[in-house]
Amino acid sequence: MADGHVYGTTYGKPYGKSYGRAGRACCALLAGGLFLAGCSGGGGDGGKPGGAKTTSDAKPPTSAAPPTPTGFAFTPDPAKAPETRADAKRLALAVVAGPDSWGPDYVKREPYLSVEDSWPVLPADCRWESTDLPPTVLYTVTSHSEIPAAGGKGLARVTATVTVHRSADDADWEMSETLEEALRCPDQTLRQGERISGLLSLGNPGIGSNITAQDSINELGKYINDSVKGEHYYGWSQSRIGQVTVAASVKGGPGHTDKALNTSMAQALVAMLNRVLAELEVQS
Repeated sequence: MADGHVYGTTYGKPYGKSYGRAGRACCALLAGGLFLAGCSGGGGDGGKPGGAKTTSDAKPPTSAAPPTPTGFAFTPDPAKAPETRADAKRLALAVVAGPDSWGPDYVKREPYLSVEDSWPVLPADCRWESTDLPPTVLYTVTSHSEIPAAGGKGLARVTATVTVHRSADDADWEMSETLEEALRCPDQTLRQGERISGLLSLGNPGIGSNITAQDSINELGKYINDSVKGEHYYGWSQSRIGQVTVAASVKGGPGHTDKALNTSMAQALVAMLNRVLAELEVQS
């Protein structure tokens, strides 16, 4: 999905689980789907140094194998589920990623927030348009951040979106439609002079390796801006927990590596997912 949603800011200190859970979620996102970047951390290839010898009667070291993740675990608290527009707006503004969630080089872009009650649609001609908010959506908000052009690098722009639906089924339909859009329109016009091409999309439900959300979609393509030479990184990552969907999108520029932009996108998405859990999950 293109970056036509209504975007918002993060208020106060970050919500969420411990750093350990966030770190594991980040690594899972980076390792799965279309993400190309790796996670930082220690550890080698697990092999022996060159020239090391073993004897025939040597016993391998014994250690307990780490548990294999079986999927995403989420226990919703019915009392926390938003039912009104006011509840949904409060949650969305608390969750959506500001520039600090992307990294130290990011700042707010003006205008920072999109117009309320606007919804992006992709017609048959694959040119994004804006329409009224669907009745299945209580509230949606989008924030715009960027890395300004400096030090020989061009402008890189990012967006974060939070959409609160009336039900989990409604949110699930949005995920299905998002997946279908990339399959239907691998080349899309975002606005005059901006487009994406060669879009690939991969869905990953909350089972097996997906331990971050109940459903996830990763999109990868090339971003073309008529005012900037060349093709650059484009990524879109969207996830669902309950009736809430969150998405992070990147439009790259000259001098920015795919890996760095990818890592920032995963970092912003994980931050929002952890905040959704803090808002909706039963707290022990």
